[in-house]
Amino acid sequence: MRKFLILLILLAFVIPANAATIYKWVDKEGVVNFTDDYNYVPSSYRDRVEVKDYLTEGVAPAYTLDAPPQKRAEAEKDIYGRGEKWWREEARPWKEQLMEATENHERVQKEYMRQAEGLSPYNFGKMSLTQYQMLSARLQILNAEMENYQGQIAEANEMLSKLSQEAKETRADPAWLE
Repeated sequence: MRKFLILLILLAFVIPANAATIYKWVDKEGVVNFTDDYNYVPSSYRDRVEVKDYLTEGVAPAYTLDAPPQKRAEAEKDIYGRGEKWWREEARPWKEQLMEATENHERVQKEYMRQAEGLSPYNFGKMSLTQYQMLSARLQILNAEMENYQGQIAEANEMLSKLSQEAKETRADPAWLE
């Protein structure tokens, strides 16, 4: 009787531990869905399903999957199924515009400052009226160019800000826009 009791106690502590897998996805209406059976995940959402494994004690798995769930790295997408490549391609032209417009603005600003030195009181008495008018016209052209580049910089910053907000709303990784 004593041996039987010891055996029963030992068996109680040797209950096998199993993992339960939960699948999560967000449908097109933004509703979060959960299931423990991969076969219940609609085929259109299987590429963006999140897999969660939980440790359970004493419960045997009731099913096996025909195909293993996708690796997490492949499933990293926003709620609409758009991944890192899509987000980087959306941000790329605006980043390029921002960089190019900033470089051009700095270049034109340096030229403006160089030309404006010609209007100093020291040089003012040394130039003819025609030279003065030509220099003033050149400064106006450079000023218009700087305003144009400032507009391009503002547009690019605004679009990148909108993309960042959209990424936040669609649960995309913010690092994808960097």
